[in-house]
Amino acid sequence: MATSGTAIANFELIDIIEEAGERCGVEIRAGHQVRTARRSLNLLLMEWANRGLNLWTVEKVEVLLTPGTEIYAMAADTVDVFEAVIRTGTGSSQTDLVLNRISGAVYMTIPNKTAQGRPYQLWVDRQITQNIVLWPVPDASIPYTMVYWRLRRLQDAGTGLNTEDVPFRFMPALIAGLAYNMALKFPEGLPRVSSLKAQYDEAWALASDEDREKAPVRFVPRMMPI
Repeated sequence: MATSGTAIANFELIDIIEEAGERCGVEIRAGHQVRTARRSLNLLLMEWANRGLNLWTVEKVEVLLTPGTEIYAMAADTVDVFEAVIRTGTGSSQTDLVLNRISGAVYMTIPNKTAQGRPYQLWVDRQITQNIVLWPVPDASIPYTMVYWRLRRLQDAGTGLNTEDVPFRFMPALIAGLAYNMALKFPEGLPRVSSLKAQYDEAWALASDEDREKAPVRFVPRMMPI
């Protein structure tokens, strides 16, 4: 018998809710059940932002810096920044120099926060809407572009026949996590909470271990003169 010849299967929102409900012993029929499951799914997606680096949510952002301006707001769905450079020039004369991330405590110790020059340090001020604070403050000598890679939030669960903002390799973890969270809320699911939690932890571990950079790492000792 021939195979299907396709590998594009995905789950719509209602399919995810029904599968999770079946795992925790709940038959999804009422509108309230769908609403509460969707709410649990949104909370689960928020939880994943705290679990680490989700590679499919990495986005590159380029910002042309304004001389004399040190604070730059990021998009509201930004979770964090994990790499940043200052770019000068274009084309074959383009140069990227790393921006070193510092803490708010270190930024507070800088004596002259208005000093201008080529920025080489940044502080991520993690308010509800996060800001990048640069030091030194960009000057007007040459145009600077800040290029950074941000982690964005996962998109909301949705309200109908939409697919989720999750790659196929994380779908088992998503359904397992939703089943566990739904079991906490429905009496039918309470006897299964422990087993569903174990299944969720296992599914998450499998997916997150796969979702990583696979480039080789090389460590070279640095020899300091005596």
